[in-house]
Amino acid sequence: MGINLPILWTIIIAFGLMMYVVMDGFDLGIGILFPFIRDRHDRDTMVNTVAPVWDGNETWLVLGGAGLFAAFPLAYSVLLSALYLPLVLMLVGLICRGVSFEFRFKADEAHRRFWDVAFAAGSYVATFSQGVALGAFINGFHVTGPSYQGGALDCLTPFSLFTGVGLLVAYALLGSTWLIIKTEGALQHRMIVLARPITVALLVGIGIVSLWTPLAHPQIASRWFSFPNIIFFAPVPLLTLATTLGILYALRRDPHAVPFGLALFLLFLGYSGLAISLFPNIIPPSVSLWDAAAPPQSMGFTLVGALFIIPIVLAYTAWSYHVFRGKVRAGEGYH
Repeated sequence: MGINLPILWTIIIAFGLMMYVVMDGFDLGIGILFPFIRDRHDRDTMVNTVAPVWDGNETWLVLGGAGLFAAFPLAYSVLLSALYLPLVLMLVGLICRGVSFEFRFKADEAHRRFWDVAFAAGSYVATFSQGVALGAFINGFHVTGPSYQGGALDCLTPFSLFTGVGLLVAYALLGSTWLIIKTEGALQHRMIVLARPITVALLVGIGIVSLWTPLAHPQIASRWFSFPNIIFFAPVPLLTLATTLGILYALRRDPHAVPFGLALFLLFLGYSGLAISLFPNIIPPSVSLWDAAAPPQSMGFTLVGALFIIPIVLAYTAWSYHVFRGKVRAGEGYH
């Protein structure tokens, strides 16, 4: 029995995108939380918690995009055509954020506020654009042969705009729980206070998306609510509710890493729900992995490179987080 290369590449790409959400999610979440923190020293501390690792987090986004191009060129061409607007805005936001990240430390007091606004704005634009792209992906695309047949603005629907807002809330939760781990004192307490309503808002958002999606897409409703699927998939919403309650409970005690770990698990549950809804289609609603896959020879050749580079990326990422572990205090960190 041979290796199912489309399935294997799907796992690799899904892993890369999930790692991006995990690693860059709390990074973007810090920028999303900037408007809620006015003190300059607290803002410096927030940024310093990710200063040594923030640029490496985006490696996973590059890996996911490169893997899609190598293994599923049809999906790559269709998705980039359909999502051109949000993806370009995402890149603009990431560039704006990256530039302001460096310049805010070097700016004088007269210009620091400008770079703080740019940092927050870049985080909001990048995150919202990713959420819009996600919502458009769930809604599906009109494809004829190898070409996308829709318009540039078709990705902008009420559902995709809502998922854009929802992702802002999700990343804000990751950012606040990350800062609970990395900070102390008044700033940590402020993050604990903020994390509570953010958690509730995210649960409400997940519930709305979970109802909206099957109501708008009968095939997804059939996937979730037909028998015996409803029994097999029931743990996902139940675990989502239990995890949310666990975050709220942990925040009432003396929180450290538990809220962040549970927030990551909550996003993983959402990711798994997306996979359940759409698999095996890589271009919803009807183009499957096998329809969009590259020739086996190409997939096999690029697989060798992927299996070589992924352990290296994991190793240096783990090492960097190990080196820069511990609390970050005011006046310490990036210079």
